[in-house]
Amino acid sequence: MPRITYIEYNGIEHTVDVPVGKSVMQGAVDNNIPGIDADCGGECACATCHVYVDEAWLGIVGLPEPGSQEASMLSFAAVTQPDSRLSCQIPVTPGLDGLIVRMPEGQH
Repeated sequence: MPRITYIEYNGIEHTVDVPVGKSVMQGAVDNNIPGIDADCGGECACATCHVYVDEAWLGIVGLPEPGSQEASMLSFAAVTQPDSRLSCQIPVTPGLDGLIVRMPEGQH
C-alpha cells in the first residue's frame, strides 16, 4: 500500500498506508487525520478537503484542469496556492507511495 504523509498546519505529521483506489481524502478520513474535514463525503461539492501538494509531487499528481468542478470548488477554499488540490480528487495509485500533502490553517 502507498504511504502518504499528511502534515497539519502546525507541522504535526501523520504517515499512513492508504489502499490503492481510495482517494487521498478517504485515506485521511479513514485514519482520523485532523485538518481534512471532508464535509461532502468525497462528492466534490465543497472545498473542505483542500490540501497543498508537496512541490516534488506536483508533476505526478498534477493540477486541476481549468474549468473543472475541482477548479471551481477551489475558488471557495481559504488561502489557495498554486499547489492547491482537493484531496477527494486525487486517486491513490502505487505511484503515489511517499506522497506528501499539507493542510491549510483551516477548511472553509
